[in-house]
Amino acid sequence: MGRILIVEDEDEIADLLAAYVEKAGFEVGRASNVADAIRDHARLRPDLVLLDIGLPGGDGLEVLTSIRRRFDTPIIMVTAHDDEVSKLGSLRIGADDYVVKPFNPSEVIERIRAVLRRVQGVVGRRTLSVGRLMIELDACIAFYRPDEDDREVRLPLTPTEFKILAHMARQPRRAFSRAELLEAVAPESEAYDRVIDSHLSKLRQKLSAVGCADMIEPVRGLGYRLWSAQ
Repeated sequence: MGRILIVEDEDEIADLLAAYVEKAGFEVGRASNVADAIRDHARLRPDLVLLDIGLPGGDGLEVLTSIRRRFDTPIIMVTAHDDEVSKLGSLRIGADDYVVKPFNPSEVIERIRAVLRRVQGVVGRRTLSVGRLMIELDACIAFYRPDEDDREVRLPLTPTEFKILAHMARQPRRAFSRAELLEAVAPESEAYDRVIDSHLSKLRQKLSAVGCADMIEPVRGLGYRLWSAQ
C-alpha cells in the first residue's frame, strides 16, 4: 500500500504510530532528527511523511521546507503545538494536514488515507485530481477530460506553470497568496510577488483553451484559488 516515513524523536510515540501504520498495511521508515529525516526522505522516497515539529538538530518546519523545495511528497504534521501560528505556518510552507498531540492513532491512519486519496496512486504513478483535471506529478503532465467519454486533453504548460498548478491542486479551494506561490515554485528567487500574476494569467488562458476557464479565480487582496470545474 506504500511507505510512510515517521519523523518523531519520542520513541513511545514513534512506536505507537509505527504499529498502527504497519497494521494498516503500509511499510514504515523512521527518523528522529532533522538530518536523518532529510536524508531518509531522499533515500526512501516515501509516499507520505508524518512529521513532528519539535526535533533535535532543528525543527520539523526545516524538514518540511527542505522537502518542499524538491519534492511533492504529502506531509502531515504531528505536533504538540495547538496554536494557529504553528498550524498556518506549516500549511503555508506546504503541509497537507495537521494532527495535534495527544491524538487518536486510528484518526491519524484515516488522515493518512484521506491525504493519499487526494494524491492518487499510493505506489507507482502519483496523480492529483481536481474535478476532471488530472496532474501526474512524476511525469510533470497535466490534462483535462471534458466528459467521462471524452479523450484527455493535455495542457501545454511551462515548468513554472506546472509547479503552480500542482501546488494549488494539493489543497483545492484554499486561497494562496502571491508570496506563497512564489515561495513554492521558486524559493531562491528574488523576483517580486507580482511575477506570479503573469504566470497565473498564462495558466488561466491555457485552462480556458481546454474548457475549464473558471478553475483558477483571483482572491481580492490576497492571490488565487483553484476550484473544481464540476
